[in-house]
Amino acid sequence: MNGETLHSIGDLARRTGLTVKAIRFYADTGIVPPTDRTPSGYRRYGSDAVARLELVRTLRELGVDLATIRRVMDREVSLTDVAATHAEALDVQIRVLRRRRAVLTAVARRGSTPKEMELMHQLARQSAAERQCLVDDFLDAVFDGLRDHPVLAAVTRSLTPELPDDPEPEQIEAWTELAELFQDEDFRSALHGMARDLTTDRAPDGTMGLARILADVVRAQVTRAVEAGVEPESAGAEPIVTALARQYARVLGQRAAPPDPELYRRLAARLERMNDPRRDRYLSSLAVVNGWPAPESLEPVLTWTAAALRGRIPER
Repeated sequence: MNGETLHSIGDLARRTGLTVKAIRFYADTGIVPPTDRTPSGYRRYGSDAVARLELVRTLRELGVDLATIRRVMDREVSLTDVAATHAEALDVQIRVLRRRRAVLTAVARRGSTPKEMELMHQLARQSAAERQCLVDDFLDAVFDGLRDHPVLAAVTRSLTPELPDDPEPEQIEAWTELAELFQDEDFRSALHGMARDLTTDRAPDGTMGLARILADVVRAQVTRAVEAGVEPESAGAEPIVTALARQYARVLGQRAAPPDPELYRRLAARLERMNDPRRDRYLSSLAVVNGWPAPESLEPVLTWTAAALRGRIPER
């Protein structure tokens, strides 16, 4: 063999750390065939066998199957291509493992029942397309007949969850919460009513009147009143209710806003519809899933404002 030093199978085993049985298996499958045999039939390997066996061991430890390894050894495919393909496969496996870890962590933290754990696992395994179908079905119900309304485009975006590929345990918990709310028909109907209110109560310039009121009066003046301990039925609440009524009247195209029981009743109903605890749950879970800052609950100011309005409506 042109003076080349040949190695016995035992010598290869000592040099590579592989067992004789493993080397014989790789030889029998043609991955690292012997270079020659002795007159007695013992296998002998060339100097490149050590490098080939070390490559085989490395690829096997990385999870590459034997058929692919043989194609690499036979130079049917490049090592670079094989490495790139398996790196992509490992990325997928890592994402799967991270999701499983997130589910198990969430289960341990929540003290979930087996049924809840199965639900979280199923939801975490959904593909992006399956999750999108779930979200689309929910939003289609919420905005039924209102989808094309220009003032609701931003609202639709603000209600759309996007679970990341590698969610944290709290995002898995939040997604499970959202999925349960998606299936709540009464909640769908309640949100649809809120959306309809937004399209109905609009200022002449086309902006969302209720949103403007919430921003300009309820969140500002009412928040201060709540923090100061002003009772909604007290005289101290009167200027706030008056300012609120005047602004709402302008939204509805009315020139003046004297104490109008119907106006008060209509606005109170709008705010009470918004004051749904499931809405807060939805927005809080949505913020966690999307990685947004935690939203401020409107429950205290909505409750105070509705009570202030109701308290000024004469009994029929």
